[in-house]
Amino acid sequence: MNKLSSSVEAAVADIADGDVVMIGGFGGAGAPIELIHALVERFRKTGSPKNLTVINNNAGNGAIGIAALLYAGMVAKMVCSFPRSTDPKAFTDLYLAGKIELELVPQGTLAERIRAAGAGIPAFYTPSSYGTLVAEGKPIAEFDGKHYVQERWLKADVALIKAELADTKGNLTYHMAARNFSPLMAMAAKVTVVQASKVVEAGEINPEHVVTPGIFVNRIVEVQNPQQEEVLLREGVVA
Repeated sequence: MNKLSSSVEAAVADIADGDVVMIGGFGGAGAPIELIHALVERFRKTGSPKNLTVINNNAGNGAIGIAALLYAGMVAKMVCSFPRSTDPKAFTDLYLAGKIELELVPQGTLAERIRAAGAGIPAFYTPSSYGTLVAEGKPIAEFDGKHYVQERWLKADVALIKAELADTKGNLTYHMAARNFSPLMAMAAKVTVVQASKVVEAGEINPEHVVTPGIFVNRIVEVQNPQQEEVLLREGVVA
């Protein structure tokens, strides 16, 4: 099955109001800028999608990427580990105005909650956050004399991720640290949309090099020379 989309716009065309959207990236490393900005442009033209829940390591920088989603008014809730990063004005202003909800998750717990969803594990226990505000209202259990907090899996309707190389059946490789959360998110989402710097025919990627198998990928769009968040920030670009 060929999973190629004709454009970034077509690749994100069915993301709906109220969807939970996982977005790959650790800061700018692995951030699918073109997919995000295509979604913002669709919202400006149609008013949809809105009331999104966005799951990412942080809550955006400057006025591009995730921050562009926030400035557009598309996001009702952020689930992240670092809501305050280099230039968090978009999120900070909305949060202080009571216009966006925040679920703060320790970084390791965030990764494990996503991984658990992909593995079909509905809940697990971790010592992280025990005794803090983050653990309030969550079940606590004791194992071998130590207290642990129950955390539930974290699933999504859609994952937007960036790959280095893809084949037409959706098998993916990543560029070094740009891999970060993306393989886990691909497994945890109902639909995974990928922008890849290069797309090759099926069979051209050595199976030993595949990180994300195509079974977890629904749509691919080739984006040669993708934009990098840090470069856009330095240049003062506004999405």
